[in-house]
Amino acid sequence: MNARHNPYPVALGAEFETGYFAGQILVAGKLFNCCLPPKATSEHAPTVWNHSNKRVEGALSFNDSEANTRAMAAAGSKIAQWALDSALVIPALDVLEQLYRIFKPTADHNSQWMRSGINLSAVPPTMPYALQDPAQTAIEAFRHGGAEAFDLNAYWSSTQSALSSSWAWSQLFDSGTQHNASKSLKLAVRAVRMIPAAI
Repeated sequence: MNARHNPYPVALGAEFETGYFAGQILVAGKLFNCCLPPKATSEHAPTVWNHSNKRVEGALSFNDSEANTRAMAAAGSKIAQWALDSALVIPALDVLEQLYRIFKPTADHNSQWMRSGINLSAVPPTMPYALQDPAQTAIEAFRHGGAEAFDLNAYWSSTQSALSSSWAWSQLFDSGTQHNASKSLKLAVRAVRMIPAAI
């Protein structure tokens, strides 16, 4: 599929499917709408990615949140099973990046380290962050201190590191920095729903 696509179903950040519209992602040529449910039902307190450091082969995708989450759960991840039991998935790294880009809680400078901001799965694709792009979200509920705001710390993605079986990707929501973290660290999780989009 090329960059031409149907218009978004609603504006970015608008109410959508009992949550908020968080952009579109391509997964194996298929287009998905991302829905971010309310924080009360989609955010989990800081927890480990998994208690095992064994490689989870099915959790290496940068865009397939469902495949990653199911592979994590099959490997014993309690946070992945929590998401599935809630009919949600843990966002793959490119989905998590979109959440930061759309719902950035502060006006702080963005990270310009490593791949932060590069998202080839997003529709349209995005390039590295500039210091002030993306800007702080205009949606009051998602600004720092708001009822739906992301905390100013790191959130887990469902994307395991290809470099080391003991690491997985995370993203900081104070600066947007993306980095590998030890699976044994306790980081927050904000789960999403991925809904097939009409082409």
